[in-house]
Amino acid sequence: MSANTEALHLRVDNRDALPVVTPLYQCSAFTSDSPFFYSRKGNPNVSEFEQVVAKLENAKYGVAYATGMSAIYMTLELLAPGAKLVINKDIYGCSYKLFQRTASRLDLTLLILDLSTKSGIRQIPRDTDMIAFETPTNPFLKTIDITAVANHVKSTNPRAIVVVDNTWATPAFQHPLECGADISLHSATKYFSGHSDVMGGVALTNNDLLHNRLVDGRFYAGTILTPHSAWLLRRSMQTFNVRMKQHSMTTLEMADFVRALPHVKHVYYPSVDPTQLTGYGGIIFLDLQDDLVESYSEFARTLRWFDTGTGMACVTSMVAQPYSGSHASMTDEEKASSGIGKGLVRLCFGLEDPQDLKSDLLNAFRTIENLHH
Repeated sequence: MSANTEALHLRVDNRDALPVVTPLYQCSAFTSDSPFFYSRKGNPNVSEFEQVVAKLENAKYGVAYATGMSAIYMTLELLAPGAKLVINKDIYGCSYKLFQRTASRLDLTLLILDLSTKSGIRQIPRDTDMIAFETPTNPFLKTIDITAVANHVKSTNPRAIVVVDNTWATPAFQHPLECGADISLHSATKYFSGHSDVMGGVALTNNDLLHNRLVDGRFYAGTILTPHSAWLLRRSMQTFNVRMKQHSMTTLEMADFVRALPHVKHVYYPSVDPTQLTGYGGIIFLDLQDDLVESYSEFARTLRWFDTGTGMACVTSMVAQPYSGSHASMTDEEKASSGIGKGLVRLCFGLEDPQDLKSDLLNAFRTIENLHH
């Protein structure tokens, strides 16, 4: 046997390594008798991350994907051509466009309703196949009663699939499956990562059939989370609850501060209740006063502790304009019908000292006020 052959097949004996955290399984293939077999099918790091998120949300199953959008996409793959899909009017811009594209491709009947109202829930058709929404909503942070929606849909079509995007509420404050949802979705890129250094998505369900279909769909589409991303996300989940508590305290304090500023017309903060959304942290929206609407660019540039862009839900604070950012893919007419104007600003609060954030915001507001006057 040549040294080259031996070198190619040499493996360290790791039986006594006993690591205190699961190591990174950065491999594409496993032996044929492994339950993972192939990393497009499954991987120990992916499986551990799925189990951690499922545990936090009291779910039976978790299915992890490469991004949050791929999690939504693969959920829509559960629909057959010609099905009826209902979505909420206030929703992330890229999700909105994905629903439109999928409806066109599969010849779906797409109905857009305001599910934050009782009248909107009553308008849900009896033959709905899937209903998808965020709560709190993006933007405006409106609450949608998950139980009311699920009860209404299931009363006429028990096989209808209720999908809730739980990214902003997180398992720290909301458990959609316990309220009647069939699937709870997350962009793991946001609070699960928490550090703006990894992307991922996850779908949670208690339904055996839906779980099997999601896993099969992921295998054939190749949309599984990568081992390294799963390893990074699992690392970040170690501090998830601690981070969310701090995000929550900071956001409540900052919302009260911003609400009192003369430069702000309105602050959007969700309704926290003891049954569905038990707490909240991280993100608020605000309407600039009319005479400051065209000054967003100067406002964002002046801020020192708020980064710009579409990223959010991380340890550093961020500022964004939904009109040109998260909802830029929507047409002007679609933005207008959703009430998304240039004066709407999103603030995501990180783990900085709240006093520094207050001083930063106050300085930026005074700067654009002086520029305008």
